[in-house]
Amino acid sequence: REDAECSSSREESEVALVGGEGSASRGRIMDTGDSSYSYSLTTFSRSGKLLQIEYALTAVSEGKTSLGIKARNGVVLCTDKKLGSKLVDRDNVRKLEMITPSCGFVYSGVGPDYRVLVKKARKSAQTYKLTYGEHKPIRGLVQDAAAVMQEYTQSGGVRPFGVSLLVAGFDDDGPQLYQVDPSGAFYGWRASAIGKNYKNARSFLEKRYADDVDLDDAIHTALLTMREGFEGEMNEHNIEIGVVGEDRLFKTLSPSEIKDYLDEAN
Repeated sequence: REDAECSSSREESEVALVGGEGSASRGRIMDTGDSSYSYSLTTFSRSGKLLQIEYALTAVSEGKTSLGIKARNGVVLCTDKKLGSKLVDRDNVRKLEMITPSCGFVYSGVGPDYRVLVKKARKSAQTYKLTYGEHKPIRGLVQDAAAVMQEYTQSGGVRPFGVSLLVAGFDDDGPQLYQVDPSGAFYGWRASAIGKNYKNARSFLEKRYADDVDLDDAIHTALLTMREGFEGEMNEHNIEIGVVGEDRLFKTLSPSEIKDYLDEAN
């Protein structure tokens, strides 16, 4: 009987040991579970995330800072345009793009991805113009861009766009500012910032923004916000500013115009 009891005790110990190893093994699998989904775009991880979209947002946060401010009579976009070498022809580098006469885009993130979205947005705008004889509403342009970006989060053999967009425009609904993210989500904003140092920029904007701000004051606020986290000296050649006002014409300010605003902001 004693031999039987000893044997039974050994068996229970072995079972407990195996169970413990199994639990530890399952724990290790759960700990590393998300990493096994990190290269899959269309499969959710165990924690309910699409990790490739999070990686795309990381690419955006590593890009140059861009910001937008909606004023009572227009919208301003401002972006960091520092170049990696003084040998680069700055006249051929543009981050602000006009989509329709009353709407413009700016981005933070991967530049070539941005060019694809600009091309698709312009094509959509022209199709609408030819069909209805008028410019496409700003929200419609935003929805089209967001739909393209969302499609690339749900298809095999592709990857998400590594950019976030700020869209400024003026139509029958007044001045409008939208942000579009790699997931395809979009929101209307009074003021927003994307790219490197976006958290500090948004915090600065929250302190200084007012609903009744006019366009000139919004430009000054944009410059002050950009200067907060700017690396090196900010001048008319390493930033880019676009505005759309009550005339419903989106335009990029010239270096001399930017210099005048910088002098006023000092």
